[in-house]
Amino acid sequence: MIIEFLKFQVAAGMAASFIQKDAEIWTTALAKYPGFLGKEVWINPHDSTEVICIMRWATKEQWQAIPPSELEVIEQEFNAALGNSYKLVESNEYQVQLNQN
Repeated sequence: MIIEFLKFQVAAGMAASFIQKDAEIWTTALAKYPGFLGKEVWINPHDSTEVICIMRWATKEQWQAIPPSELEVIEQEFNAALGNSYKLVESNEYQVQLNQN
């Protein structure tokens, strides 16, 4: 399993709107692609402007198979809904290592 890690800085007072629109637009769109296993959204309890999105993918190949043109359309819809109220500040991927007991 691959984890897609995205950390955002959201304008003060916009976290709830960001999370709602993210669920409506991004999560709904990603759920249609093979290999998408789910998503979590984390809110920093000490900094309400920090939002982290964790997406779980079955394989890196399935995640990377999403056409960039389709991602751009989704991003444009998300930007139209939220404007300049957020900024991506970190993007990483992780491979899940299951404990072999």
